[in-house]
Amino acid sequence: MGMISRFKDIMSANINALLDKCENPAKMIDEYMRQVTEQLAEVKSETAGVMAEEKRAKRLVEENDEQIAKYDNLARKALKAGNEDDAKAFLTKKQSYVDNGIDLQKAYSIAHDNATKMREMHDKLTKDIQSLEQRRKNIKAKVAVAKTQEKINKVTGSMDSASDSMKAFERMEEKADRMLDEANSMAELNSDEEDPIEDLEAKYAGKDASVDEELEKLKKEMGL
Repeated sequence: MGMISRFKDIMSANINALLDKCENPAKMIDEYMRQVTEQLAEVKSETAGVMAEEKRAKRLVEENDEQIAKYDNLARKALKAGNEDDAKAFLTKKQSYVDNGIDLQKAYSIAHDNATKMREMHDKLTKDIQSLEQRRKNIKAKVAVAKTQEKINKVTGSMDSASDSMKAFERMEEKADRMLDEANSMAELNSDEEDPIEDLEAKYAGKDASVDEELEKLKKEMGL
């Protein structure tokens, strides 16, 4: 029965060691299940040995009971034949098997109890491992979801960076518009500083000749 205790210790040591160095839960649970499955195979072998011992002890009890029945039957036949000494000899032999049967029955009872406990423990371990197998699937599914979320977070972070870049470009565009407005305003101010007389001179410089011509033309028409 020490095998069960060792198996529990191994399971506990294995998972504690894996948790200490755990970086990837999916890989960790795979490794843990591999180790537990190997230990279960050892428990199966141990259980089979205990069950075999139970069967052997039971067989010895049954064989001893057959000998008791055999010599009891011979003693009865000897008595019927009137041979009390032979009957007594058979009963003495029978008694040796009866005495031996007490020890054999005790050994069988112990073997039977051990086999029962081992089978119960084996069945429980098998059920626990089946439960762990389902939990492993759940853990791996959660890890997959977590990795997907990490990718989404990275993409979201990239979009945030792009948004920050757009805001920076908008600020630069606003600055460029402000510079252009300032330049245009400066140009208007410079234009206001030009001499208005020069503009008038240019305006009427070309019109003097045309007025004189019109005046002469008008005089001719009027005969003056």
